[in-house]
Amino acid sequence: MAEWSDTVKTRLMAYCRIDTLEEGDEALLREFYAAAVSYMDQAGISEPKEATPRHAQYDLCINAMVLDSWDHRDMKEPVNQVTENAAFRRRLNQLKFSEPAVSDSDT
Repeated sequence: MAEWSDTVKTRLMAYCRIDTLEEGDEALLREFYAAAVSYMDQAGISEPKEATPRHAQYDLCINAMVLDSWDHRDMKEPVNQVTENAAFRRRLNQLKFSEPAVSDSDT
């Protein structure tokens, strides 16, 4: 699983347009990040090891999921009234379809 770092924190704060973190906000942001990474892993999408365009797509999906969690953490309206980001869905599907195959010798 991807590790939390100052680089990740800075990237997420910039993407989510968070200027300063109040008390407890960093822990919450960290949980949203861990949940997003876990979601990707469970969806069969592993984090690319190298800085590639695929890694950029992966990071954008993580960023979008964290932002969605951040923006909707106090949501009171019914969940079915929220529409999913179509660009995020296309990016996620592309990552799933292009996931490198793992041979039996790699497992």
